Amino acid sequence: MAHTAYDCSPGCPVEATLELIGGKWKGLVLHHLLEGPQRFSTLRRRLPGVSQRMLTKQLRELEEAGLLTRTVQAAVPLRVDYALTPTGESLRPVVVALRVWGSAWLARGVARAA
Repeated sequence: MAHTAYDCSPGCPVEATLELIGGKWKGLVLHHLLEGPQRFSTLRRRLPGVSQRMLTKQLRELEEAGLLTRTVQAAVPLRVDYALTPTGESLRPVVVALRVWGSAWLARGVARAA
């Protein structure tokens, strides 16, 4: 459940950021949207472990947070595109830093937990 206010302890900004982008799928969605606008079907293909329902939920939460936009194109079949907003784009250094750190961690030969 999202906070309505933060207590502004020293970790407050970190808590606020993690609340917005935390979880298994949001960071990955943001990572893929750094490449440019993506269709729902493309995101779904790039995240093979996510269900359609969960991806829809995560995209809605990111949209509500103002991190991405959803554009519906009147076409047959219906086309829905997602793109980062300027606020979402401002997370680029954060997402890139996570990717760089994760690459270094994996290069150490650390086995992934099942």
